[in-house]
Amino acid sequence: MMIHSLPLAPALYVFGDSLLDSGNNNLLPTLARADYLPYGVDFAEGSTGRFTNGRTVADYIAEFLGLPYSPPYLSIERPLTSQLTGLNYASASCGILPESGSVYGKCLNLNDQIDLFERTVKSELPKHFVNGSNELISEYLSKSIFIFAIGSNDYMNNYLEPDIYSTSEHYPPQPFAQLLMDTLAQRLYSLGARKVVMFEIDPIGCIPAFTRTQKHNGQCVNEINQIVSFFNQRLPALLSNLTSTLQGSTFVLGEASLLSYDAIRNPSKYGLADSSSPCCTTWENGTSGCIPFLLTSCPDAYKHFFWDAFHFTEAVSSIIAARCFNTSTCSPFNIKELVQV
Repeated sequence: MMIHSLPLAPALYVFGDSLLDSGNNNLLPTLARADYLPYGVDFAEGSTGRFTNGRTVADYIAEFLGLPYSPPYLSIERPLTSQLTGLNYASASCGILPESGSVYGKCLNLNDQIDLFERTVKSELPKHFVNGSNELISEYLSKSIFIFAIGSNDYMNNYLEPDIYSTSEHYPPQPFAQLLMDTLAQRLYSLGARKVVMFEIDPIGCIPAFTRTQKHNGQCVNEINQIVSFFNQRLPALLSNLTSTLQGSTFVLGEASLLSYDAIRNPSKYGLADSSSPCCTTWENGTSGCIPFLLTSCPDAYKHFFWDAFHFTEAVSSIIAARCFNTSTCSPFNIKELVQV
């Protein structure tokens, strides 16, 4: 991995779920883990706990910024001795609401992740700055980039699981989306960050876990995409409101949903050949995670959209990250512009 001599930002902090988890769940008592091959089969360090064959969107953004990959918070040896260029708090199976994903074991929900970040700011960052200078810490945080990809598990591992959770009995889709927005806003207010990229929820009605188990017309389960769209529709107003009320902050929308949907519908446009089948061999006819240590399948992962029944390949991460960094997929600023703000 090439690191620029001068990074474009001092640090990259990562929050979210399995799309960005780089190994936190390896250290938690949970079924939601990817610390075994074929996960990481195309990653230089092997199977680190990333839920894909190679790099995540966060890894590519780190490369574009000229930073090392943000290490998983739970794996860091303390006290921290090296220069802090960011941390990753993302945790597979978790969501915005504390109960989402809890059936799979322990994970770090949004509250947990932001609490750990606050601990970083209050007790770990001061050791890296002369006399623990609050002024220097604030300047460092104001120039750092924060990325979030969270919310899909509030649907997949909560709302859309009526046999396990009663959420959908209590909330129609639109009030549920608003509940997620209100909880999200509350925690982002307390973050203390200044440059934040928040990705939409991907079109989860198109993932093999749903398309292979539910009746539907066309390529995706449109009813599921419709339910999730209420969250994505509310996101721009929330981020705009946070930008205008939190002085000196810029909240950017990562418009990954439309991009992913287009790549699933028109794979050849993005250099892909298969946008419906998992690349690795999974349990239960392509509707689950990769079968551990089965390395025979999928030599051409770069042509696939999906790695397993839930997560996309490194190739798709590369497309999303590059477009968010350089083009209007992230708005009102792409990340290259955001570092200059």
